[in-house]
Amino acid sequence: MSTAIRILGIDPGLNATGWGVIDQTGSRVSAVGWGVIKAPPRAAMSQRLCFIHDAIEALIAEYAPGEAAVEDQFVHVNPGSALKLGQARAAAILAPARAGLSVAEYAPRLIKKAVVGTGAADKGQIAAMIAILLPGTKAEADAADALAIAICHANHRTSMTRLAR
Repeated sequence: MSTAIRILGIDPGLNATGWGVIDQTGSRVSAVGWGVIKAPPRAAMSQRLCFIHDAIEALIAEYAPGEAAVEDQFVHVNPGSALKLGQARAAAILAPARAGLSVAEYAPRLIKKAVVGTGAADKGQIAAMIAILLPGTKAEADAADALAIAICHANHRTSMTRLAR
């Protein structure tokens, strides 16, 4: 019998950071928890980043994942938005890294393809597939995206382990 690995998926954002925790046993995955971290919108940037970091640290303490995965940054038309997203990603990645977890990064198109079958899927399609792949979940938008990131990692982590040997 395989041992379960717990995976924390993170969909970073300055206004809303989605998170999802799944257990993977062999090829089976099951949802453990999910939600959205909403930093205070009028707070200073440094406080918002601390809020995201601290919330993810609390999730790690509560759910004790063995690995983490995050969506890789995509290029924005607006350089200011890209910089702010990069800062939110750094705050989100730092918490699992400091906890000693490996943190895998996946391109948005790969995540969508892993869950929906096409790299051009929208948020609604991702949420619909998450409801099918993880029965009982009612995750939407950012939380569904985070569960999709965790599933993508579950699908790719064994091939990554083989490549590292």
